[in-house]
Amino acid sequence: MSAVAFAQTAPDSLQINPQSQQNAAQRILSGNVSSGVTVGGYGEITYNQPEGDNGTLDVHRMVLLFGYKFNDKVQFVTEVELEHVEEVYVEQAFLQYSLNDHINLRGGLMLVPMGIINEYHEPTTFNGVDRPNVDKSIVPSTWREIGFGVSGRFNEVSLGYQAYVFNGFKSVNSDGNGNITSGLLGGSNGLRGGRQKGIESTVNKPTFSAKLDYYGLPGLRLGLSGYFGRTQAGDDVDAITGADVGISMIGVDARYAYQRFTARGQFVNASISDTEAYNNLNGTNLGSQLQGWYLEAAYNLLPIEKQQQLFAFARYEDYNTHAGVEGGLVKNNAYDRNDWTLGLSYKIAPGAVVKADYQVKDNASSVMVPNQLNFGLGVWF
Repeated sequence: MSAVAFAQTAPDSLQINPQSQQNAAQRILSGNVSSGVTVGGYGEITYNQPEGDNGTLDVHRMVLLFGYKFNDKVQFVTEVELEHVEEVYVEQAFLQYSLNDHINLRGGLMLVPMGIINEYHEPTTFNGVDRPNVDKSIVPSTWREIGFGVSGRFNEVSLGYQAYVFNGFKSVNSDGNGNITSGLLGGSNGLRGGRQKGIESTVNKPTFSAKLDYYGLPGLRLGLSGYFGRTQAGDDVDAITGADVGISMIGVDARYAYQRFTARGQFVNASISDTEAYNNLNGTNLGSQLQGWYLEAAYNLLPIEKQQQLFAFARYEDYNTHAGVEGGLVKNNAYDRNDWTLGLSYKIAPGAVVKADYQVKDNASSVMVPNQLNFGLGVWF
């Protein structure tokens, strides 16, 4: 037992300064344990009530975090996630070798550094019961793949960086005999159906991902992300025209905090090439451009000297998985969406939050989307 430590050594779920914010993996890696096992976790229980429909109660996710420090240079981090009680995934599993204070080599199953939520998705680190829809339909979170690369920080110039080579999205399913059985991309969720998640992932065209974070101005953190490459198809079908597409995704994000006020924003644009051939082959409706953005502001209603915090927040999102289309594909206006989310986040203790919000949803089509009331509990330790 003396070799086991807990990730709660420096909880920052109440820490609103984005310059010092850490996610679960970063907390484990930066812990002061000399060697041995580090244990932690996070989870959320949600209640979603659309207007006019039955509500849904869900143990949305429970995640167990484990880290092992072999020595001062070599560490291993993994997250084992249970979604909706019955689905089990490995969300991260990577080995890090620290060459020095500025260079860390990594390999394994890792988060793709795009935007804010994909890396900082613990429920006590964001407002709203559910993650922003931009981070579901465009990014798409939680997006992780197997790869290798390098990360580090240069505090003298207030710059952090990450650069990785990953396997990419899977674009089609096949029967192993040269026949495509289904296309995985398109619709309201764009690329989301192509996430391989480290599950017997196929790879024939590696992709490149990178991010820069600048934190040189008080209370402000800026991010610039990029992801470039092509999707993956199995050996038996990867030479078929239309079996894969090219992806160029760019994202910018910002987080700011001053006393009791916080704000954040994000913009992501993905240009998809060869979608006409892909849609013609697979009978899908993948757009040639996916785009989304949001702005959020929050204010702590409790005195700043109190440990507890009660944030009132408002977020506006605009996201479209048919921002552009190719060939004969007609834009589906139902995929051009916008949401207002208004709510409260009551952080009752370090690592524990109670949330409530109301979402006003709309799109560019004539089909009405029901508004929704949400409640949630979140923990991180």
